[in-house]
Amino acid sequence: MHVPVQAIDREIWRDRVASEGTRLIPEETPLALTYNGGTYAVMMGTPQNLEDFAVGFSLDEGIISSVDDIKSLDVVRLDDGIELRMWLEQDNAARISERRRHIAGPTGCGICGIDSIAEAIRPAAVVPQGQTLTPDQIMAAMQAIAPLQSINMQTRAVHAAAFWSPANGMGALREDVGRHNALDKLAGALARSRTDASAGVVLLTSRISVEMVQKTAAIGAPVMVAVSAPTALAVRTAAAAGITLIAIARSDGFEVFTHPGRITAHRAPEIIDVVAC
Repeated sequence: MHVPVQAIDREIWRDRVASEGTRLIPEETPLALTYNGGTYAVMMGTPQNLEDFAVGFSLDEGIISSVDDIKSLDVVRLDDGIELRMWLEQDNAARISERRRHIAGPTGCGICGIDSIAEAIRPAAVVPQGQTLTPDQIMAAMQAIAPLQSINMQTRAVHAAAFWSPANGMGALREDVGRHNALDKLAGALARSRTDASAGVVLLTSRISVEMVQKTAAIGAPVMVAVSAPTALAVRTAAAAGITLIAIARSDGFEVFTHPGRITAHRAPEIIDVVAC
């Protein structure tokens, strides 16, 4: 099935008493990314916002440097999965042979199949300086995520990646069963809408691993905020990339692990509430 949510019958046990009911759960399906006729990767993901996923994955993997490098993109729905079929300009086709991998990626896998340690921990791009933000802005941005997570409100089982800026409030928000996929989808949405990510913040409902930092750096966002803790390698990578890494964001505050200079107690202009696209 290629719908993002399925209704499943199940037996429920509460207080040693059995009953029956239906629960909405997220779908996951194989997503094959092909370039110029060859399969590059197969990831498990939520079948929604697939054009964004294809573009964002291609950008974050370094296969393309701009959305304009993709000559055509077709979403081909098959019986057992979905093919994201892309044709690239010839200059970009050479990058595929350098970084080609044939993988069956588990849900949320960010670097499965990479056979080089150096590739797995490659330095992230250095981000622009961006703007300073107040704690109130960070908190308001994170609190705005939950009401916009349409799939998670039904299933309580998917991650979200979102983009927020002081000027426009909440911009794009994308969901997926895999946290890496959600961030790839966000990257694609921002690239396709020509959004300048240096003016805002990437928000995550997951933990921060090194791949999430690398993807945020590729997006060009100078600040990333997550509800869970980062790994030590993620902190080191963010520090080198110039990213302000904020984690353990709760209703009463958060912790800043790198480049705290972008966070100031001074009051900023009023936050604009814009519904995510």
